[in-house]
Amino acid sequence: MKIKFIICILISSFCSITVHAQDPIFTQYFLIPESLNPAFTGTLVTGYTGLIHRSQWPNESRRIDTDYAFINGPIGPERNMGIGLTVLNQREVFTDYNYIQINGVYSYNVNLNNDWRLRLGIEAGYGTKNYNFSNLLLEDQINYNDGSVSGGTIDPSIRNANDKINFLDISSGLLLYSDKAWLGASLKHLNKPNIAFTTNGTVPLDLFLSIHSGYSISLEDANLNFFPDETNLLLTGNYIRQGQYNRLNFGTALDINPFILGVMASTNPEGKSSNSHFLTSINMIGSIQINRFIFAYSYDLNTSKIGNTQGVHELSLTWQIGRGCPSCENFLVKKPWGRNY
Repeated sequence: MKIKFIICILISSFCSITVHAQDPIFTQYFLIPESLNPAFTGTLVTGYTGLIHRSQWPNESRRIDTDYAFINGPIGPERNMGIGLTVLNQREVFTDYNYIQINGVYSYNVNLNNDWRLRLGIEAGYGTKNYNFSNLLLEDQINYNDGSVSGGTIDPSIRNANDKINFLDISSGLLLYSDKAWLGASLKHLNKPNIAFTTNGTVPLDLFLSIHSGYSISLEDANLNFFPDETNLLLTGNYIRQGQYNRLNFGTALDINPFILGVMASTNPEGKSSNSHFLTSINMIGSIQINRFIFAYSYDLNTSKIGNTQGVHELSLTWQIGRGCPSCENFLVKKPWGRNY
């Protein structure tokens, strides 16, 4: 009854929110859930760190590169708290736009009963956005007689613009989990920081909502004996909404130690126009674990009518810090989101 009550609170707290913008989203979110939810911070018994690189339209002038790095670990006499640090960087080739944010993270764990745990997380940090407005070519700079370009523009929106803005950003999340299932939710940009480039402008950064879940099925318990021992099937989903944008990722991954092979579907369930596509990409994911290191690669195959984008590539590397030992209770039990805990 306690678990059902918490789930009802979680859903009702987030379903009535209206948001308006877009943040970077990673295909390999279930391998690096810290990128979605600060409540995942410190869930390992040892320290945990990693990085991921995402490249969209890699051979085009509109290329977008996104990097995310994190480090975290448990603290406290009962290891029921976690602290961490995250760094996010996004760059666009065509516009010369650059965004970087550094956050500190804290989480707290509550044992609900022998099977279920509730973890609360908060994340706060400092962000900066750069945009080189001198690269823009506006109408009043073009001489229509000979096609030449003059030196500058008189457009007030550009003349009064700043090339760089700084802002404070706050996010939070919660995670309800057991050894076989998890349900989490997070809200980013709770303080709606102003990201306007103009001097007196006001453009609040919209709330970013994510509801994510996973369930692990032991194929050994399902009497599928043709698979190796300790083989698990992970079912996972992630719904995201920010402004007019929405996205639902769902799929499955087969965990055959030391490999994880998965396929995901990225969809647009709330199409805003007749040109919207429900299925936007099919995403293939593979990883290998070597000792305490996990190397992963994913490729998003575009299925929309946007054209030839050369797909989306992601490379990630995560690893544990420190050694497991009976005295520190580090038994490295496999958890359903594909990580050693």
